[in-house]
Amino acid sequence: MSTDTAFQLREMLLADLRNGRWRPGERLPAERQMMEAFKVGRSTVRRALTQMKGMGLITQAVGSGTYVAPDALARLPQPAFPARPAPGTATSPAELMEARIAFEPALVDMVIRNANGADFATMDHCLRNAENAAGFEQFEHWDGALHRSLAEATHNSIVLTVFNLMSEERERAEWGQLKRQSLTPERRLAYQQEHRALVDALRQRDAALARKAIHAHLQHVQRNLFDPGSIE
Repeated sequence: MSTDTAFQLREMLLADLRNGRWRPGERLPAERQMMEAFKVGRSTVRRALTQMKGMGLITQAVGSGTYVAPDALARLPQPAFPARPAPGTATSPAELMEARIAFEPALVDMVIRNANGADFATMDHCLRNAENAAGFEQFEHWDGALHRSLAEATHNSIVLTVFNLMSEERERAEWGQLKRQSLTPERRLAYQQEHRALVDALRQRDAALARKAIHAHLQHVQRNLFDPGSIE
């Protein structure tokens, strides 16, 4: 069992706590449900929950289940790069998409220059898990993980800092609600195909094709999020 996998699962559960999916006192899904939803083993689930229990975020009762601790929100650690905006200036989903369209295509040259075999293996892992995702939450996680893998493949710490700031905004409830409302089975399939085309272009070290692919993909997401009449 990979410690990294347990860490990733824990971070996903922490993100759900931050965006209000589970409230203090609510029961978390059973271990079997988490195993099926996130396609991980029982030992991974248990390690992630043990870490959260050690942080004081959950309580466990034999025969009853796992619950969010009453003071979990006060104990909840902030993401690695919080930098929250001042009150009244929260980033909107529209601003986030504009920033992503400006930022992510600019990473292509660095990915092509610096990405190694392990980076492409991570991208392939994200692609497979997104394509096999059982539901919205799992697909959204692996969608985000793929884009993170692109930032990581630049091997540039400043890029990762900026990407983490945008990822924090993506974890907010407003983004999740908007994405959930816009994601039809047809759009999900299109996103998967666009992701595959992007990774293939990067693997071929074709910068022009990769930039075109990621720009077209992000614009497609933008249209689907903010154009209710879109039929794409």
